[in-house]
Parts: sequence; structure tokens; C-alpha cells
Amino acid sequence: MKLKITAITMLVSFLCSCGKNFTDLSPISQRNVSAFYQTSGDMITAINSAYKALQMNGTYNQSYWVMFETRSDNTDAGPDQTGLGADLAVIDNFVEVPATAELITSAYLDSYVGIGRCNIVLSRIDPIQMDERLKARIKGEALFLRSLFYYNLTVAFGNIPLILNEISVDEGKGYLQVPAAEVYKQLIADLKQSEEWLWKKSEYAAADAGRATKGSAAALLAKIYLTAGDKTSAVPVLRRIISDYGYILLPEYANIWGVANENNAESIFEVQFKGGGTSTGNAFTNVFSPLLRNSVGAYKNRPMPEMAGLYQAGDKRFAASMRTSYISTTGATIIAPFIVKYGTETKFNEGDADYNFIVLRYADVLLMLAEALGESDEAYNLINDVRFRAGLGKIDASTPGSFSDKLLRERRVELAFENHRWPDLLRFGKAKEIMQAQGKNPRLLFRIPQRELDINPQFKQNDI
Repeated sequence: MKLKITAITMLVSFLCSCGKNFTDLSPISQRNVSAFYQTSGDMITAINSAYKALQMNGTYNQSYWVMFETRSDNTDAGPDQTGLGADLAVIDNFVEVPATAELITSAYLDSYVGIGRCNIVLSRIDPIQMDERLKARIKGEALFLRSLFYYNLTVAFGNIPLILNEISVDEGKGYLQVPAAEVYKQLIADLKQSEEWLWKKSEYAAADAGRATKGSAAALLAKIYLTAGDKTSAVPVLRRIISDYGYILLPEYANIWGVANENNAESIFEVQFKGGGTSTGNAFTNVFSPLLRNSVGAYKNRPMPEMAGLYQAGDKRFAASMRTSYISTTGATIIAPFIVKYGTETKFNEGDADYNFIVLRYADVLLMLAEALGESDEAYNLINDVRFRAGLGKIDASTPGSFSDKLLRERRVELAFENHRWPDLLRFGKAKEIMQAQGKNPRLLFRIPQRELDINPQFKQNDI
């Protein structure tokens, strides 16, 4: 019987440029594949294809923000629940059906496409004659990107296939689900090696801005340690980022955002998008903002009404993160919240906006170190560094609430709409409690797409 193609066999790599500044290279599909993977230039093209997978609809362009923001208590599907809004609403309410949840299926498929592209690089690069330092860097990039895809998949789905080598279509059916703990163990080993091979941000040429760095690998490594429950191991990694890799908190929170501020000194890793008909623009800028939509109220990923009240008086992060009203096309003032971190001032063609998506930044590192240390003077000092930048006063042990609740609240407002909220709720053990308080019947894991269960009968569905 002819084998059906699943997520783990969709590994044919159509290679193209990664982002704003990476070299624009012809797709491998236009070349003789048998003559490819021969030179350092070929391997740069190959690794760029892995970055390209970060821009897919199933990853940072759409599915990840649906799964990690709309699923959480930060945002909902928006006022219009037809079309995409209807797809978001069922995910927001934990009632998606595995056979029809296209956004979830896309996340599964596209993440494995990215993983497959990384595996091609890692499987083919060693025999190539090229500068050894560049070879090591490319391998480090592949390990980081593969780990990032796997991190998102594991947080979302739990037990998943763990594929570490290039495979052909004929090999794809034999892979089984691996416990999440085993996946995290592999990612920890991979990210340690990635950090060793990668370069510091300051070592890259301007044309390579946006590539993975030592700081990228270390920040993701620390996040995975925390996710796996190993706070002790996260501490030295986070201290290394602070002491060795040159990141800072920008003086003004507002200056993190906007096309002119991309890849700034606070940014550790961001997905590169470029509008202007390059086929590398983002779709979310228009989707998030009613100011950029063709019809009133047609925007998505709308901040929940409670979000505005979480920001204390004078918190500079509020105006840089969201608004609570807008002027409609008829001139009426509409009271409704919307996100502004990803642009409001220009209407882009659909799927062609210029704004990057920040995945990891320095404020997250400081807050992760506070989490890893636990309640202590040092942990409060780290939280207060973030608060002071926002124009707020300090908190300490005498401030009402548990340390965990205070830290989780600070993460919520500092990192709002950046895909951290649902993973944070899971990691802090608060997902069920908080979502039940909203009248929902939450599950901690997304359901495996039905097509995967049909093709792999040994897979077990997520029911928790």
C-alpha cells in the first residue's frame, strides 16, 4: 500500500531566503537536487530554508499566537466569529475538533517541516569542505531552530515523535510518540551544543542580523530547563546571558517595538518578516489591529477586557502594548481593546506587513532568573529592574500575594501578546484554575490532528 504523507514525512525542502537581510537565494526546487549540498553557499541556502519555516502560517505567522495567546486568558477570537474568527473561537473555548482544526493541524505540519529542514542541514553538512567556524555556526543554527520548533510542539502537544535525522518519505510511518520529558532532555543536550557552536550577536555582519546567537540558544535552554522543572540548572545559564552576551533593557519600553527598532539590544531572537511583495511579510499585523482592517470589528486576537486593568497607573507598557478604543471608518469611537505592539500606523496588503515577531528578549531572561531563584532579595531586584523601566515602584516580600502570583502577573504585562502566556500558565501550574475561573473546561494539551491518528494508529490522543 502506498504510504500516505504525514507531518513527519513532509520533509521536502523548498529553500528560499530567510528574512529581511539574508541573501536572496533561488529555491532548491529550481535546481538539480543531486548536485546540491556541495558548498558552503549551498548550506547557507539550506539553513535559510529552516528560518523560512518560522514565517509559515503554522508557526509564528499564525498558529503559534492562536495556541499560546488566544488559548490563554490574554486574548479572545475578536468580535467577528466567522471565518478565521470561528476557527479561533473553538480553540479559545477548548472545543476544537481534531479532524477540522486546521490551525492546529497547520502547527503540527509546519513545525515538522521546519524540523525536517534542520535535519537536512545537520545530516549533510559534515562532509563539505568549508570554513570550520562557519560550519559550526550553521550547525548551531540548525540545532537552535530545531529545538525551537520542538519546544513549541512539546508545550502544545506533549508526547510527540522525536526525529533527529533526515528521513525519506518511505521512512515516516515508523516513528512513535516520545514522552515530553525525553524530548526536553534531547533539546537540553542540543542547545548546550548549539550555544557552544554559535556566535555572539556582536560577531554577525549587519546583513546577518536575525540569525540565532549564543544568547538565543542559552535563553531557550533556560526556558526548557524551567519547563522541565529544573530551576537549579537554569540559574547558571541565565547568569551567563546576563554577564557575557551584551544584552540590555532598553531605557524605554516603547522602543522595543516597530520596524525601526527591530533586532535591537534587548532582542535575543526574533522572526524576520519583510513586506513589499517579497513573500516574507507577516499576516498578523493587519489581523490584530482594527485600524488596519477593511471592516469595523474584523480584527482578531483581541485583548480580554481585564487586560487593561492589569497595568498599574503610570505603567509605560500599557500604551506600547494595547489600546482600549479606536475610531471606526464612519468616524465613531468604538470602545474595544486591541494590540499595538505589531503596528497600527500603516495598512499593509494582506500577508505583507513588515513587523518582526520577537520570540526571546532580555526582560524575559531577568524574569526567568527570578523564577529560577525563587523568592529572595535578588529575585525581587530582577523583577524591579523590569518594573523600574516601566516607570513603576518596587515590589518585595511585603507586597500582597505569593511570590509566584506576583511574578506571573509581572510576566503577563511585560510579555503581553508575545506567545508566553499559555506556556507560563502551564509551567506555573495555573492553567486549569485560571481558565476554569473564566467558565471554561480546559485541557492542558492540544489534541493531535486526526490525520496523524489515522495514519499512525499507535498514536494516543491527548485527553487532558
